[in-house]
Amino acid sequence: MSFQLAYIPIGVPTFHLESAQKAFDDSVALLKGIDPSVKTPDKMLLSLDKLNAFLDTIDPDLVVVQNVTFANAAYMSAVLRRFSCPVLLWTLREPVIDGGRLRLNSLTGAYSAANIMRACGRRFAYVFGAPAEEDVQRKIAAVVAAAKIKKQLRALTLLQIGHTPEGFGFGRGLDAELLSVFGVNLKSIEARELINKAKTYTDDEIASYLDNARTRIVGLDKTPDKNKLDFARLYKAYDEYVKENHIGAVSSRCWPDFFVDFGTPVCAVLAMLGDNGVPASCEADAYGALSMYIGQHLSGKPTFFGDPVSLDEGENTITFWHCGTAACSLAREDTGAVCDVHCNRKIGPTLDFGCKAVPAVTVFRIGREPDGSVRFFVCKGEALDKPKQFNGTSIVVKTEWDSKQIVERSVKNGWEPHFVVVMDDVKEPLLALADMLDIPVEEY
Repeated sequence: MSFQLAYIPIGVPTFHLESAQKAFDDSVALLKGIDPSVKTPDKMLLSLDKLNAFLDTIDPDLVVVQNVTFANAAYMSAVLRRFSCPVLLWTLREPVIDGGRLRLNSLTGAYSAANIMRACGRRFAYVFGAPAEEDVQRKIAAVVAAAKIKKQLRALTLLQIGHTPEGFGFGRGLDAELLSVFGVNLKSIEARELINKAKTYTDDEIASYLDNARTRIVGLDKTPDKNKLDFARLYKAYDEYVKENHIGAVSSRCWPDFFVDFGTPVCAVLAMLGDNGVPASCEADAYGALSMYIGQHLSGKPTFFGDPVSLDEGENTITFWHCGTAACSLAREDTGAVCDVHCNRKIGPTLDFGCKAVPAVTVFRIGREPDGSVRFFVCKGEALDKPKQFNGTSIVVKTEWDSKQIVERSVKNGWEPHFVVVMDDVKEPLLALADMLDIPVEEY
């Protein structure tokens, strides 16, 4: 879907225009490097007439309002009257301090703009500094990424397949809550609908799905024929439903239905969906699936979904594990995406591997409070080069903070037992997104 970033450089012509022009040119170059399609004016907007003329030409999803020189609150008021999208307010650093003329006075303008935004009840992101500063570049890129995700969420249909098992109600999605907070459309069906559909497929109809899985899963042909074919039937049923209904993320019931009523687990199917660009959580965890979706779109890579199951104070690590739903592309290269039987039910195929090392990861979770409000869990670290820790799929994360304190504090704070490991450092975009959506964050 299209996304429009707009740059709005406001000011008045009574300051040092040579300095302002350089800042304008450098800012345009920076923003085009972040988003080549950014809408920018040909010249600085140094009057309300010029500002309004430019505003007539845009329909933004995010505006970067920069005091290229001082401008009073009337300039920001004009922007607020037109648009309800997120705002990033950018203050330029004074280029010269030499006891002489004040070149830009951008900071005073920022106070004027921020004051009117607060008076209007508008949230905004803020950055201070020159276009050449790395911190400025990183912050602007993070806010742009967050605004893109915010827009994508409003177009997302999240599929909830079946209900959460008894005792797992923490992940249950409510359509009104997901819509009001994130703009997400929640679609719900029963697991039996896809089970019954899978049962109708002939061996010939599932042949391409089986061939596709063989290219990704190591040892799939060692799975008993019935389970191997039934896995492919489920894979086709899920994949076709996702495509026909324009589903962007899936939260699926797994046990006991797929073991008892179908005789084959759904774990490996969810792994296939993850590699196909559709993040999929098990145990019908809707907020887990939404966390995966955000993480996958910020990083451009599949995420790991699992439980924190082990702590090593000496290594400062936390191990995340689940029964075998991790995307095949996350597997260590020396083993590949090995499959085996489910650790408890002893029926396959499920994935069975340790995840590869990643220099920077982010542990993330959208948590649901008892009153229906949400919060973000955000924790940075790295994924270590470790073999599988238990039967199933696992990833060992060395955290930036003390791992034992993270476990103790997150347990005390009542976090859900499912977390997402994003395969990149996406902390700043997550914080920016939380700010846009007015969601509190617990950083660990």
